[in-house]
Amino acid sequence: MKKNINILSLILLLVFASCANEQMAKQGSKFFDSDNMVLINGKRTFIIGSYHLPKTDDPYASLVRNGYNYVRTGSSADLDKAQKHGLYGWFYTGLVDEKDTVQGKKKLEEKVNAVKIHPALLFYEIADEPAFTWMSAKARISPERMKQAYDVIKDVDFKHAVITNHAPVNLISTMKKYNTSCDLVAFDIYPVVPHGIKPSFALWPDGQQGDLLNCYISQVGEYVDKMKKVVDNKRPVFAVLQGFAWEMLKPEAERDTSKVLYPTSHQERFMFYDAIVHGANGILIWGTSYTPQPSKFIDDLNRATRELAEMQEVLSARTTKNNIKKEYIEIGHSVDAGVEFITKEVGGKLYMISVNSDKNPVKVTFSGLEKYESATVLKEGRSIKIENGKFTETYKPFDVHVFEIIN
Repeated sequence: MKKNINILSLILLLVFASCANEQMAKQGSKFFDSDNMVLINGKRTFIIGSYHLPKTDDPYASLVRNGYNYVRTGSSADLDKAQKHGLYGWFYTGLVDEKDTVQGKKKLEEKVNAVKIHPALLFYEIADEPAFTWMSAKARISPERMKQAYDVIKDVDFKHAVITNHAPVNLISTMKKYNTSCDLVAFDIYPVVPHGIKPSFALWPDGQQGDLLNCYISQVGEYVDKMKKVVDNKRPVFAVLQGFAWEMLKPEAERDTSKVLYPTSHQERFMFYDAIVHGANGILIWGTSYTPQPSKFIDDLNRATRELAEMQEVLSARTTKNNIKKEYIEIGHSVDAGVEFITKEVGGKLYMISVNSDKNPVKVTFSGLEKYESATVLKEGRSIKIENGKFTETYKPFDVHVFEIIN
């Protein structure tokens, strides 16, 4: 009799383990590919998202028209509108109420059950910047509370991923503690800040949001590198970038109009591609609800997001190994980070996405391209002849050049 009970227990244990492994396999393989590119219905997809809706008569259509494929939602009705326009959404769930845990879990379950089968649902988000409290080392939300909500969500719906957005300034070791409550991560960095701005939430006394030695816009790429360390380069990383002017976050009566500074089109495009070169799997925009619309900045931003959408096939392709080497030519400036680049191959063409991460101009010769004849510089209307496997290019400070190279 005892032997039969042991056999039955073993069978039940194996069944349980099999189910658990199946669930883990579904969670691990469904959301992103082996190189961390997001999968939507099995298709590799570079994410282009917005936290806010445009101030237009048909905001969802405006997002699609300007290249977005992803938008934050807060209800089934929002997801319906997103689906109607071919958009995917992430759904904000919130935490389990600490005052009444039983009811709190029940309410969270109800939220998830209300949307879990919606075709437009892509990810859940529990809470924003949980580790960050301005000017304090204390976490706003503990890893344990985040994990509690995560477990409730996954018990109801293991078919969708959970994303957590972090502020950029916490320690890697601190942010790692939140990996138990998410499947992919994002981080926000908004480095275009006017000199002399008065202190405000999320800005340090030196007037910067970021806290690395690099105070220039190329800090975006460095924070991508930081977040890749947070997830051991085993999960997607999204960069949340600037869709606003810092001064516009203040009440109108408190604003100094001389300090209203938006990223230029040149800066915005650089920040997008700097994140991509460093390995970001998606770009999200925050803050447009604080930005006048229509406006030149919104036009510039839309132009940049449309460009990303036009590059979707390239951006979602795997990054390839290459033998391309750089040799800088003296023009009277030091080279710090210099030109950084990645390559991707699509349709028999080699795409080289490059950025100058220096505040100075640089001139560089690329070599190792013997099997190629010419390079078209996308969005610039010019071509370069490749001779003896080499070509030379000049970059302005924080310049972007995207080359389509053919043989």
